[in-house]
Amino acid sequence: MRLNSLKPARGANHSRKRVGRGIGSGHGKTAGLGHKGQKARSGGYHKVGFEGGQMPLQRRLPKRGFVSLSDGLTVEVRLFQVNDIAADTVDLASLKQAGIVPRAALRAKVILAGKIERAVKLEGVLATKGARAAIEAAGGSVVAPAGAAAAESGSRKAQRAKVAAEKAKAVAARIEAVAKAAPAAKVEVAGGKKAKTSESARSASGATAEGAAKAEATKSAKTKGDAKDRSAKDKGK
Repeated sequence: MRLNSLKPARGANHSRKRVGRGIGSGHGKTAGLGHKGQKARSGGYHKVGFEGGQMPLQRRLPKRGFVSLSDGLTVEVRLFQVNDIAADTVDLASLKQAGIVPRAALRAKVILAGKIERAVKLEGVLATKGARAAIEAAGGSVVAPAGAAAAESGSRKAQRAKVAAEKAKAVAARIEAVAKAAPAAKVEVAGGKKAKTSESARSASGATAEGAAKAEATKSAKTKGDAKDRSAKDKGK
């Protein structure tokens, strides 16, 4: 290999597009600009982000940057900072007074960072699982702020699961009640069917007896009539 024999790999370099150099260049007639339209004209230009006249995306979106609207409302407090406060009961006001939490903060949450060496009552301040365990191991206690336990237990998923469980329980109770009531209803229905059957049998037997009596009466009347006719014929002879 020599320096004068070095060259780029095949396909690494592409030939420059020679615009407006006739048909032989491969970009003849329109020189790669296509047919008509704004971009085919000399000086045809529109600014970046132009969307044909409608309100462009960069104007539709709010201009607040990447700053969170709730930034600074909840502040993280390290465990060793709680240890440095002289008061036995630590709340949001004492954290603000010590300069650990800014005045504008609405909530504070203690995280497990460092150690705590004395018993402290944490009141009205959130705490992670590890921080809570460390405080309780040191002889202290954690009293969650009002609504925190309800917020944890009353999350949307938990509420949905609770409602679904109650509905399932109610449906099971209804099915059980229907199953208990079904045998009695069957017995009543069966008794009604038997009574109807006996009544229909009685009526049918009564109708049959009446029909038989009528048939016998008709037969006897016919027999008597035939006998009278015969006697009248005999007298005539």
